[in-house]
Amino acid sequence: MNREPLDTQEPGEADPIRLGPKSSEDEVVAGRPGRGLALRAVVPNAITAAALCSGLTGIRFAIVGEWDQALFAIILAGVLDGIDGRIARLLKAQSRFGAELDSLADSLSFGMAPALVLFLWSLQGLPRFGWFASLAFAICCALRLARFNARIDLEDQPHKSVGFLTGVPAPIGAGLAFLPLYLWLASGEELFRHPWLVAVWVTGIAALMISNLATLSWTSIRPRSNIRLEAIALAGLVFAALLTEPWWTLAFLSLAYMALMPYGIMRYRRIKRQRAAAGQMAPPSHDPAPLGK
Repeated sequence: MNREPLDTQEPGEADPIRLGPKSSEDEVVAGRPGRGLALRAVVPNAITAAALCSGLTGIRFAIVGEWDQALFAIILAGVLDGIDGRIARLLKAQSRFGAELDSLADSLSFGMAPALVLFLWSLQGLPRFGWFASLAFAICCALRLARFNARIDLEDQPHKSVGFLTGVPAPIGAGLAFLPLYLWLASGEELFRHPWLVAVWVTGIAALMISNLATLSWTSIRPRSNIRLEAIALAGLVFAALLTEPWWTLAFLSLAYMALMPYGIMRYRRIKRQRAAAGQMAPPSHDPAPLGK
């Protein structure tokens, strides 16, 4: 029986296009074949790895019941996640490998870790439904990140073209899911630890992460020039509040974000109507995607 040769590529032909993980595995730094990643490309990926370690360390603290340390570790992962992309763009070290590593780290730090922390803290009081709520949160976080990766190169992104995000970003979703834990640490009130309350809240946040709602991004928040000094002062006060009363402050910030969601939806619809009336919808954005995976 005759068999076709495995490699039918003729000499001089272009390499076949590879899809999926293989395309990232075969990446080389331009101009430096066979020498691996440049140092500037290692730095942002090392920060991403540190964020991953921080998020998973939160699970370790939760296992021994150190809930404040668990929250601190996951919040630190969020801070590191917020700067790795900026550093990559600053060093011009963006790569497909870095994007994939970042998404995998986010799925673990902001999906799996919060789900397990909340289960160990409260949801295990509902052996069946509590675990389902934790699974729903972890799965929805992974689905959101998969959708983000699948659409990152698409030109037709109506929300992104006007500086908005689609659904609640994964790091913010993790922060919102911890709202009952913030309130419990701040007040000591056992009501906030009730498994049914936490299960309903976590499931709602999971749904928001995979929703198609237009949400605000940093690029869509532009204070007027006459209040920029006040905005800087407010940011300083919020930072001071985080140092003195971290749990009340984080609870307030979570509630403020939820309160701003209807404003973001109405603002997006207004911009969409204005551009549709003018007959000049913004062209697809080719800039780096707004933070909000």
